[in-house]
Amino acid sequence: MNRLAELDRRLQELHVRTAETPLFNPVFQLGLELSRELESGQLTLGELEGLVAELECQGLQARATRLARLAGPVDPTVNDASIARLAGEEADFPAFAARWAKPLAHVVFTAHPTFLLSRAQGEAVAASASAETIGEATTCVASSVREPITLDSEHAQAMEALARAQNARDRITGLLFAAARKRWPDQWRSLSPVPLRLASWVGYDMDGRTDITWATSLRYRLSEKAQRLAGYAAALEPVAPDLAQQLSRASAYAAGQAAVFAADLSAPAALSAAANAFTADDPDKLTSLTGTIAALEQRAATADDDTAESLLRVVAAMRADGLGMGWIHFRVNASQLQNAIRRRIDPDGKLDLASQAALVRLRELLGAVKPLRANMAALAIENSTAVRQFLLIAQILHHIDADTPIRMLVAECEQPTTVLAALYFAELFGVADKVDVSPLFETESALEHGGRFLDAVLSEPHYQAYARRRGRVSIQTGFSDAGRFVGQIPAALAIERLQGRLSEAMAANGLTDVAALIFNTHGESMGRGAHPTSFADRLEWPLSPWARRRFVRAGIALEPEVSFQGGDGYLFFGTPELAYATLTRFAELAPAQADPDAAPDPFYRRTDLSLDFYRAIRRVQQGYLASATYARAVTAFGLGLLNETGSRKSRRQSDLAADRTMSLRQIRAIPHNAVLQQLGYPVNVIAGFGTAADGNYEAIAALLRDSHRGRQLVRLVRAANSLASIKTVAAYGELFNSAYWASRPYRGDEEGIADACLALAEYLTKDDRTGVYRRFASRLRVDALKLHKLLALIPDEAPLAGREQVRRELGVLQALRLALFQHMFIRAVSVPTFSRANDISRDDVLEMVFTLRIDEALAQLRRAFPASAPGVDDFAVSEPSDYPDEGAVGYGAIHRDNIEPIAAAHALVLRITTAIANQFGAHG
Repeated sequence: MNRLAELDRRLQELHVRTAETPLFNPVFQLGLELSRELESGQLTLGELEGLVAELECQGLQARATRLARLAGPVDPTVNDASIARLAGEEADFPAFAARWAKPLAHVVFTAHPTFLLSRAQGEAVAASASAETIGEATTCVASSVREPITLDSEHAQAMEALARAQNARDRITGLLFAAARKRWPDQWRSLSPVPLRLASWVGYDMDGRTDITWATSLRYRLSEKAQRLAGYAAALEPVAPDLAQQLSRASAYAAGQAAVFAADLSAPAALSAAANAFTADDPDKLTSLTGTIAALEQRAATADDDTAESLLRVVAAMRADGLGMGWIHFRVNASQLQNAIRRRIDPDGKLDLASQAALVRLRELLGAVKPLRANMAALAIENSTAVRQFLLIAQILHHIDADTPIRMLVAECEQPTTVLAALYFAELFGVADKVDVSPLFETESALEHGGRFLDAVLSEPHYQAYARRRGRVSIQTGFSDAGRFVGQIPAALAIERLQGRLSEAMAANGLTDVAALIFNTHGESMGRGAHPTSFADRLEWPLSPWARRRFVRAGIALEPEVSFQGGDGYLFFGTPELAYATLTRFAELAPAQADPDAAPDPFYRRTDLSLDFYRAIRRVQQGYLASATYARAVTAFGLGLLNETGSRKSRRQSDLAADRTMSLRQIRAIPHNAVLQQLGYPVNVIAGFGTAADGNYEAIAALLRDSHRGRQLVRLVRAANSLASIKTVAAYGELFNSAYWASRPYRGDEEGIADACLALAEYLTKDDRTGVYRRFASRLRVDALKLHKLLALIPDEAPLAGREQVRRELGVLQALRLALFQHMFIRAVSVPTFSRANDISRDDVLEMVFTLRIDEALAQLRRAFPASAPGVDDFAVSEPSDYPDEGAVGYGAIHRDNIEPIAAAHALVLRITTAIANQFGAHG
């Protein structure tokens, strides 16, 4: 039996003891036993690293298995057969052509900080899942060394995923043409399929960050244009080499322009030169594909069937993507738009932008607006983020791609005037016919008042005219802050109701002649809106059959849009086979469709039960959010439990004292959810589900059993609960228990660390974290008991094989991390006192270690105890010296015994973080 198996067996033995001593904590006990081995020298950090590596491998295999299960079947021949079957469902060509002329869905590649795996690990996970050869030899071959994550690296990965998605869509398009050729030989050349639309906001999302300049976005758009044109050229080379050469020259021209905007343009002369080159006419400056598409279609009309199909497949790709790798989404915050419009309607700052007076003034502005010309100098000097984005959009539409629409997402949009402000700036700069303004509903207030917001916006004549010009009403619903502030289940249900209200508002305002585009942004994590049990659940969770039916019954075309987020989401497109499998699932599940005659789901009919259930869960979730105990528990380690997983900052800056009172609103949703995973309990998914049924278990259980939506809720909670451990949560609090440290060496078995334990015991006498975690765990336990009582009444539709084994693997990972934390605490408190410098004392360094600000702590220790300093022999001094002698203090021992072990332990802690996240299936 290897050591990992021994630890697994030992954890089972310790769990048995909870029957005789309910408060006994097996995870903490195993952590203590490992800590004693580590401090006594029986276990070295090197040996512990071997255990972490094994568990890391198990996590990667779990990740690959989940990926294959969700995207599968992965075999391309099986997916070819599925697409061929779907292509045979229509009896006549007009119905077939109409079905495939509109996208089944829009897929958006976003880049929030979820780049958890190293590039090599991600490639190994995707490759093994793709080949369905998941195992140690195939999945765990890669190094865990993580590269620095930059905006450029995120963009590069997004483009790689997009390219594979394009190829997968081309394969679907080819099968559609092949089916049409066979069934309708006289009509098939008029087919214009766009099975899926692809898009990205990587490099264009300005919400919450200042590191993306207008030049960055311009450079990315030009590089994407160059890449896409090169792809078109390669596809056309065998059948239209003359057009391929034209597109190749246009690609090279775009690439050259992109390089210009990578340079320093801060000097007016440099910017002027770049601007003039950018706007100048050139034979290779292609800004529209209209002529190219017409030429290709003309050739296809007279070519042989095979050549015609090759030409028309490229035409289909051009219609889908335009002069880029996909559509692009800019994103700004509502406050940025409000600040920009205030200069025009309220320069004195006396007008409430939520008032009727502001609305009247905006209507007047929209009625009188006349487009303004703007150049790149105007763009360069503009200091308003929102206006700058519209100026940039104008430059893109005028000089890069005149055909492809651009989305303007508006975060935290809660006032109708904000949408009208965006519309005004779109009109002011002459881009309203190509920009889709899309308010984001994600905050508590936006979800609560979203119905009234939609009624107000859709009743505005200027907006109605704009929507008809664009052919759609666009909104975005987010599972990020929504899932954090009201809980994942209440958020999903509130979003669902908001979607229903959109259908009502469109019908009430006579907008059934335009489409409803609903962008549901979520991550792959169960704590952030992606249902983990199946791909069908993944697509139905954010846009339920009930919501879809509301649009179908109102006669409104639905355009569903979903995100695949960061490194986690891009795994679904990590190989050509996975990308094709993923898009095939979209085709099979048809997320834009619904049966209008489906039997009513009891969840929506029995609102006397379901609404009370929803409200009760929400109350519990809001209670946690408002609780100082919860906030302190989540932020007790700062964000030090987490790896850096993106170029966007996870939190705002704060000082040491602020860490003790950190608000949950100071950290973003992804790290918030990720911390919950690392502590062992996804509170924002599970909490409240049991309590909401208290006193009415049988009726709620019956409702959930009999309802499609109810069973989906239960599957989500079961998936989260299968990985949850309240004992683990409680164990982290005991790290700060002064009594534990005072008692640990009491019997004299650990004399080597007795002084360190005493110092920790004394230091922690006033620390609040033990009590915080005990209260937190108690609240979770009460709710969990009620949850178990409810779930006992509902059959488990998808019992997870090996569930207990996974729980033990997580338990061993947590115990190893607890041992490493104790090792870091002991090493840190054993460092000699040093003089205060830069207002940092030894106690400050200890607090840095306790909140896992390890890099900062080590930097201070290395400053106080430099590893290398000049020696006497380094100087050409003639006078002899007997000092320093053997009694002089050197710092080499401090580095060996304290600083280096802390650094090594911290590196292992972060690898454990990755392993735990892999078992959960995503980061945050």
